[in-house]
Amino acid sequence: MFKETHPILGTREILRAIDFYTRKLGFELIFRDPGDPPNYVVFRRDAVALHMQFQYEHEMGTIRLRFLVEDPDALFDEFQRRGVECTPAGPRNTPWGTREFGLYDLDRNALAFYRHLTRAEKAESAHSQT
Repeated sequence: MFKETHPILGTREILRAIDFYTRKLGFELIFRDPGDPPNYVVFRRDAVALHMQFQYEHEMGTIRLRFLVEDPDALFDEFQRRGVECTPAGPRNTPWGTREFGLYDLDRNALAFYRHLTRAEKAESAHSQT
């Protein structure tokens, strides 16, 4: 029986990644292995834990993560104030029933932040498409 998942993002420069995730994305660094520089770290923001590990170039792959959040518009505004480059048009309603925006971290990991549309928002989106 599955309970949780903890994806591990790869990074080529862990100290730079720590700075980006804490200063730019507002995560808290809650674990750092004792290496100098560390090889493995864990961040937390609210109820979400995000694990990260140093990887050599040949180990890196494309990773895409989706974060369910309360208010993608407020989060987008926060990231803009912190100088994070996000989806240029900002949050948008999607045909699959979410409001979302995205960004790439410094290692080109794709991060999307979304919430589900309400029934009324879905109806309004469908109406505006016709």
